[in-house]
Amino acid sequence: MSSTDYKYGTGLSNVGSYQVSGKPFLSGGIDTSVIDQVTFPTVTQWVHISSSGPVKVGMSANGVDPGTNYFTVDTAGGQQLPLLEIKCTELHFDGTAIIDVVAGLTGIPIERINNISTDGTNWSGSAGIG
Repeated sequence: MSSTDYKYGTGLSNVGSYQVSGKPFLSGGIDTSVIDQVTFPTVTQWVHISSSGPVKVGMSANGVDPGTNYFTVDTAGGQQLPLLEIKCTELHFDGTAIIDVVAGLTGIPIERINNISTDGTNWSGSAGIG
């Protein structure tokens, strides 16, 4: 094999991608009754979500509906959601709240996450991963 057969680059275990500050991603005023997912341009380093009321949040459509692999965010109801230090490429929602999503992005292309299925979706929504 020649050296051109290999493609080198950053991946999920690249420590440096998580040691530096994340590139900002901001999306506000998302009406979850109309928009049911946010797709990030690269793998996230961390995510923070605030909401105007209760909304289910998962890593896949299967995790949120009809699945049970999600968590509920309701910051308007007094919930204090911590900064979520997670590696993901998208978030899925089920509810009628207005949400804001802030994330720190790594330089890792979404194709490098090893959980993307052949149809290009994020986590499957099975085995406890929503």
